[in-house]
Amino acid sequence: MLPVNADTMRAIAPRFSGSRAERQGEILSVAGAALAETLDHYAINTPLRIAHFLAQTAHESAGFQTTEEFASGEAYEGRSDLGNTEPGDGKRFKGRGLIQLTGRANYKSLGATIGTDLVADPERAADPALSLVIACEYWKKRSINDHADRDDIIAATWSVNGGLNGLDDRIRYLIKAKAELSNALFGAPAAFPLLREGARGPVVARLQFALRDAGIATGIDGDFGPGTKAAVIAFQTGAGLEADGIVGPASWSKLDIKLEDHD
Repeated sequence: MLPVNADTMRAIAPRFSGSRAERQGEILSVAGAALAETLDHYAINTPLRIAHFLAQTAHESAGFQTTEEFASGEAYEGRSDLGNTEPGDGKRFKGRGLIQLTGRANYKSLGATIGTDLVADPERAADPALSLVIACEYWKKRSINDHADRDDIIAATWSVNGGLNGLDDRIRYLIKAKAELSNALFGAPAAFPLLREGARGPVVARLQFALRDAGIATGIDGDFGPGTKAAVIAFQTGAGLEADGIVGPASWSKLDIKLEDHD
């Protein structure tokens, strides 16, 4: 069982203030206490699987600040495809969970699976610990571990979202989750690692984000291939650096990025 907890979630979450910070703190405390055991139960038990799960749930919950969708749920009223056949079902069975459960039929089905009557008490689905279970059940049902094992953020996002909404945000969370798990398991990386063609991993994705922020078009896939090398050379040329396609301290300095600070 990997050592993940509320601190792991907090490390990748954005900072809020006021009531939003209070609710986030409650979610992190309760869900975080159950995180390691719950993820292990659902075989979300490798660094890649955990990183992808945390990235997706962080986005879906607006940075772990809510386990209930902000909208009223009225838009779901009369949605027979969701099993909303009785007056008031739209609001009653609005989206809840770290990955949102929506509609009477889904509340009934998942409640039966976990042995909890969510139709009689739908607001229970917003409980932080139960919201974690709901997300894990969703993850299991759609075999998203398979996508995580391939480090395929596109397929994982499509399985969760039904599209690619918020992809950049999910990628940013994934980068932070990978970095946090790496720090926990192997120690913090060097502040300015030397990167060249052939490198892979979250630090490469951070480089790619920094290049894009600097106005250099590049893909964000964590793979330092020919395209990323060309982007680095273009940046170095414009910054008056030696254009060798190798990212060392001088390039990191010009990019004005510190690994631990890039959100």
